[in-house]
Amino acid sequence: MLLLLADDHALVREGLKHTLADLTASVEFVEAATAGEVADILGRNQAVDLALLDLVMPGSDGFSLLTRVCNSYPDLPVVILSGSADPLKMRKALDIGAAGFICKSATAEVMLSALRLVLAGGIYLPPDMLKTPSAPEGLNRAPMTGPDASQRPSSAALTTRQREVLERLVEGKSNKQIARELELSDNTVKIHVAAILRTLGVDNRTQAAIAARERRFDINRDR
Repeated sequence: MLLLLADDHALVREGLKHTLADLTASVEFVEAATAGEVADILGRNQAVDLALLDLVMPGSDGFSLLTRVCNSYPDLPVVILSGSADPLKMRKALDIGAAGFICKSATAEVMLSALRLVLAGGIYLPPDMLKTPSAPEGLNRAPMTGPDASQRPSSAALTTRQREVLERLVEGKSNKQIARELELSDNTVKIHVAAILRTLGVDNRTQAAIAARERRFDINRDR
């Protein structure tokens, strides 16, 4: 397995290599200290299995590096590693296409679990993402997606099967994993996911998982 570690601090990269050595039985690393080096590595090395990117990199303006990588390599799982715990930044990164957002204050155990989830095809949603941030002075923060809270649908708007699918979306599982667990075809899962997105008034799987957690839907599977 080949991981791209992109951070402008050499000590951070060394620490990551030490921690991530336990990720799998065999793991190798390529390193980048700037946005330009990230582009060069990905441009000449298609064997990268996962990219771990610092949110702030020399040669990158805000989320521009993440946007370029996600647009150019849509099949490459990208996880943001950041010193920021701002829920708005987390949501923006996931909306752009990141498969996860890990704070640098996270423990090694949390990081390893998050990356294993991503490598299995899931999406890691950090707990801090569900906190309500304070809006900048003079600005009112609009809801991220969906209708007004008083008009948001309850779990009763979903069928039992859709709630089962949504439960697994919240867990970060891929369509293939959901299909295998529920003994459904991949196409049937896609149909259920599309129906869930319409019902919740969101645009993608990540937003559906966030909406389910924020609205505290009763999505526990029937016992």
